[in-house]
Amino acid sequence: MDNTLLQSHIDFPAMKQAVALFLIQEGMLSQEFAIDSHTTSTILAHVKEAGASEEVLEAALQIAEGYELQGMEGAGLEPGAQELLEKLQGTYTLALVTNNSYAAAIKALETTGIKERFDLIVGREQMDAMKPYPSGNLFVMRHFSGIAVENWISVGDSWIDGQAAKEAGIPFISYGSGVPLMVEKGVKPAAQIDKLLSLLDYV
Repeated sequence: MDNTLLQSHIDFPAMKQAVALFLIQEGMLSQEFAIDSHTTSTILAHVKEAGASEEVLEAALQIAEGYELQGMEGAGLEPGAQELLEKLQGTYTLALVTNNSYAAAIKALETTGIKERFDLIVGREQMDAMKPYPSGNLFVMRHFSGIAVENWISVGDSWIDGQAAKEAGIPFISYGSGVPLMVEKGVKPAAQIDKLLSLLDYV
């Protein structure tokens, strides 16, 4: 969603640092933890696996949600997003999967006027684990069980989107300039586009 459909203003580095600092204070992360090589979602996955309580995890997510809601204020659309969705809606099943909270996602999609374009919106609350894990994609595929796996396409700007698609067995198309980092992380997109409307060449 962020930086693929929406031009949001979420300060992801600040959000990650705030969540990490909280988890360090709670004794769930060491001071030496390599924060720079992680995303907020992978930090949370790490501490969950290490035995963090539901209370600690929920408090960390509340910190993240604060940054998300603030960053959604005044969010706009990526060039071509509205036109692309208009062309796809009604012909294809459209699902949005975001690591943001459901509330932050709905607020942004309503503000930008594209919420009704989607057949399903999945926030982190509907996932067992956030991207780069495939839980959100698998949730969509279970919901639309009549659609074969090979008929899905995932589009995103980040390696975590690509990794989630890869683990769910869905072809992934990269939007923007993130391919070098994706390849470094072991994600090889099926295609790369610089303009959203170029997606029409692949559907």
